[in-house]
Amino acid sequence: MSSRPSLFYRALLAFLRFVGKRRAARREKVRASGFVPSDAQTLAALRAATGRPSFPVALSSLQIRDWSDVLVPGGDGACRARLYRPRGRVDGVVLFLHGGGFVHCDLVSHHGICCRLARQSHAMIVSLDYRLAPEHPFPAAVEDVWAALRWAAGMARLYDLPVAVAGDSAGGNLAAVAAQIARDEGGPEIAGQLLYYPALTGALEPDSRLRYGDGYMLTTAVMEWYVRAYLAAESLLTHRRFAPALAERFDGLPPAMVITAEFDPLRGEGEIYRDRLAAAGVPVIYRMVPGAIHGFLNFYAMTADGRKALREGARFLSRCFAEARVKRG
Repeated sequence: MSSRPSLFYRALLAFLRFVGKRRAARREKVRASGFVPSDAQTLAALRAATGRPSFPVALSSLQIRDWSDVLVPGGDGACRARLYRPRGRVDGVVLFLHGGGFVHCDLVSHHGICCRLARQSHAMIVSLDYRLAPEHPFPAAVEDVWAALRWAAGMARLYDLPVAVAGDSAGGNLAAVAAQIARDEGGPEIAGQLLYYPALTGALEPDSRLRYGDGYMLTTAVMEWYVRAYLAAESLLTHRRFAPALAERFDGLPPAMVITAEFDPLRGEGEIYRDRLAAAGVPVIYRMVPGAIHGFLNFYAMTADGRKALREGARFLSRCFAEARVKRG
């Protein structure tokens, strides 16, 4: 265990603090002039800042055969998505769900991540642009994911391929929820669930939320803001479609890989889910990345942590696909 984040993340956090102070000073100057930005303007600025690629889109795309923007079914009409196809053989289909607190990030912000996963797992990746809060609060995102999963599973059946789910942070939450819904609804069968630093426990607060809730990028205040945007009522904090770690049962779920960061308030949530899956006899692999902070996957171009986590996740998916093929005979 580390006493503090590694050098790269300390430098990143210092830079973010510097930028935050400059932005705060500019906001004060703007307020002094009498102009107060609306919530909509603030949200638009956040989405613009976080909707940038981790690595140039054109360069990321060289890793795969091709990608295309497509429309897939959602909970209330069509949703945008990106379909990534690897070079060579295709071993499975993965529904990928981006993070961003259910409020921001998009297909562009996670483009490079999906390219790497497609190449390294030999899978077609369907990256879903599910509806975001606060315009579309819970359970809109869940409904979109469930509809898109059934579509992805239908496409997988056409090619006789297994299907898996994956996601980071809020996307990890949605991936876990999708796996539980699929079990409860009698299908489609999910070969595996790959969860990067997922938010899973709702009202149940692990110690990591208190220990790392300030000073490590994802703060308690930010998490509370996400929850207020996503949930219409505090009572939903214990809803199993928001807090899948609070489900009544965990048997019958697909094999899981849970990857967390050491200095992340969500770290304990992944650990709780790991323990509940394991207690129910579900195969689960757990990795905690030493010295890392929440969101490290998006910095894969600058640190080996993200690249290694993507490789490990891709290998897990490949094993899940192979086991699914053996199971089918």
